Amino acid sequence: MKIAALVIGVLFLGVIGYTLYLFSLVTETVNRIHNPTEESEKNETQISSVDPMSVLVLGIDGRSDEGISGRSDTMMLITLNPNEESIKMMSIPRDTRAEIVGHGTMEKINHAYAYGGPKMAVDSVEKLLNVPINHYVSLDMEGFKRLVDALDGILVDNEYEFSSHNHIYHFPEGEQILNGEEALAYTRTRKEDPHGIAGRDARQREVVESMMKEGSQFSTILRIEEILDILGDSVQTDLTLGEIWDYQSKIRSSIGTMDEIQMEYDGAILDDGLWYAIVSDEEISQIRREFREHLGLDD
Repeated sequence: MKIAALVIGVLFLGVIGYTLYLFSLVTETVNRIHNPTEESEKNETQISSVDPMSVLVLGIDGRSDEGISGRSDTMMLITLNPNEESIKMMSIPRDTRAEIVGHGTMEKINHAYAYGGPKMAVDSVEKLLNVPINHYVSLDMEGFKRLVDALDGILVDNEYEFSSHNHIYHFPEGEQILNGEEALAYTRTRKEDPHGIAGRDARQREVVESMMKEGSQFSTILRIEEILDILGDSVQTDLTLGEIWDYQSKIRSSIGTMDEIQMEYDGAILDDGLWYAIVSDEEISQIRREFREHLGLDD
């Protein structure tokens, strides 16, 4: 009995010790990735975990750990309503013509991050849609590939067979597991897609949803140290540790009711010789109403 009690005691201390070790890793990682904007530093009132929230997700073509401010290849607005246990997600085409707030120009919206980092990107999307954005998360492309690999790949359901990047990558129709390199190619393919930019944006949303589902699995804890190391190198966000902790369970319970919104637009080459995605005022109004309603806000 004494031996059994001793073994249990040692195991208990070991579990407690490892838990504290993981907590210290999480705290260290969040401190590394925490990069508040001026607005988030001024805002002393934190959103309750039961309040709806919005986050702008940015996929960056530069390296976060090297301080390279690249353009945002991917821009995605995600809203979470914990009371409804629902998530809405919309890709913003990177070629969308919009006012770059703080720069005084009308350009492709993905230029905002290159000019002024996450603050200018957030401000420009808020101006375009008239939807408040509470937080941002940015992930560089190298980190994206490493993260997918750390999750042992992600499951996608490809609508039709296609090849990309001079036939380096081939994606058959139907369900398949993609590694990091394949997932990045899958999200970047446009010319081979009959739906063009809309098809690429839909695949990007599919990949983000798959990563969220995979990351919420209990088995992820077995790879937590590797994942935290990747996040520390590749992610920036204005979310605090407390906010991340509050929302992670809400996100996990809401993944099953994720609604994708498609932004409709017309393509046009303007006087500067560049191709733009032109979003009509009517489309912006419809998107604004849908997101503001999900956030519990008046139109």
